[in-house]
Order: sequence, then C-alpha cells, then structure tokens
Amino acid sequence: MEFNEGDLVTRKSHNHDTIFTITSIDADTALLKGINIRLVADSPLDDLELYNDDDSENEKEFLDRIKPKQVLDRNDYFYLPGKILHIDADEDYLKRCLDYYENMNIWAIGICEQENMVSSRIKDLLEEYNPNIVVITGHDAYYKKNGNIKDIHAYKNSDNFVKSIKEARKFEKSHEKLIIIAGACQSDYEELIRAGANFASSPKRINIHALDPAIVASQISLSDITKDIDLKGILDHTKYGKDGMGGIKTKGTMYIGYPR
Repeated sequence: MEFNEGDLVTRKSHNHDTIFTITSIDADTALLKGINIRLVADSPLDDLELYNDDDSENEKEFLDRIKPKQVLDRNDYFYLPGKILHIDADEDYLKRCLDYYENMNIWAIGICEQENMVSSRIKDLLEEYNPNIVVITGHDAYYKKNGNIKDIHAYKNSDNFVKSIKEARKFEKSHEKLIIIAGACQSDYEELIRAGANFASSPKRINIHALDPAIVASQISLSDITKDIDLKGILDHTKYGKDGMGGIKTKGTMYIGYPR
C-alpha cells in the first residue's frame, strides 16, 4: 500500500488504538503525530493501515462530554473567568486548545515555544500577560531503556517542564495566585507536582489527550474564586481521568459581580 504525507493512519502492532497523521516519510519509515493524543512516533510503513473512520478513540463521545454545560445567571450577575496563558510546543495542538478556550468564552493567549526554551522565557511572559493560570505543555515520553520510572532523565521533556515550573514559581510562589498546569504524554507527574505545579500529567505514565491541559485550565478558570475547586470532578472531565492528570485542591479563579 502506498502512503503519503498527510494520510491518517493507525498501527497494526498497537491494535489500531491511536489515530495518527503522517508528517514525513523516510525510505520505509513514517514519522507520525497523534490527531487527538499528544504523541509523536515513528513506524515501519508495513505496520500502517489507512484510518477507516471507525472512531476507535471514542472521540465523538468525548467531545460531546466536554461541551460547555455550565449555566450561569446572567440576568443579575456578571462573570470574570480567570485568564489563561497557554504555552505549547506543538502548533497544531495549541490552535486546538485556543479554539476550545474560545468556545468556552475564556480569555486565553497562546504561545508556541519548544519545551527546552520555555524556562528562559516564562518569567517575561508572565509579566507581560499576568495570567491567573499558565499551561506548560507539548510532548513528552518515558523511555524505559534510559532509566527507571523515578529517574527524570529517563523522560523526553519532563526535566524541561520542571525547569519551567520552577521559574514560574520564582515569579509567583503562591499556588493560589498562579495556577500551573504542566506536562504531556507519560510525564513524570510526581516531579512536576514537587516542582510547584498545581496540576500535572501523567500519574499512570499514559498518553494524554491534546485537550486535557486545556480542559483542566478551563474548569479552573470557570470555578468561583471564593470556593475550593471540585478536584475529582475536574479530572473526570479529561479523557482518561485520574490516570492521565492529577493535582492538588485549590481555589477557582472566576470573580462573580453584581449587579450586571
């Protein structure tokens, strides 16, 4: 079978569990990027099959589940959701997250920056945009051959995420005044939380959905600043729940005003 850049494919060896697009082909190997999952991989061409539109990732059900459902009393009150700064190493995933924020009526600014460069820029970005919430994401992976699961150097970008979190915490030490959501597929969850993140991936070292960091950010943005967030409820909104994302209980970031 002949394949071309841009084709949607799945992998036979992984039981067609993830939908990819082919980003490039070199001889008999294709470089792949997940359509919905924050995952990059390579694969022999003979392991690929063209995607047959069978919704093997249950994407339709998931997108319906995360549609805006919150009903606010806009007759008497007005609402000021928390502002989001979303820093993403992947331009395609960034655009998808920004579209999601817009659909949720949340102010968000997006910055595309490689994982290893974020730590040197994040303080300036926080000063410029003064967000309530910052998302630091992109791509990551745990490589078993490089060390055990507790060795941060066995991960593709967890160390870069940790450095960025620590720089953000130098800017704002309070977990209440600046909510940090960090990580990507298979990230070193414990180290990201230890570094100062409020939420992080990935407790079970699984792949996460492209929208998962944005879903968590949106839920916090739309939560009352005077009340504790619904921690379990927020995680349940994500694609894989507590296996893919985890965090600590904190306050929301939305101000509620009266009269309208």
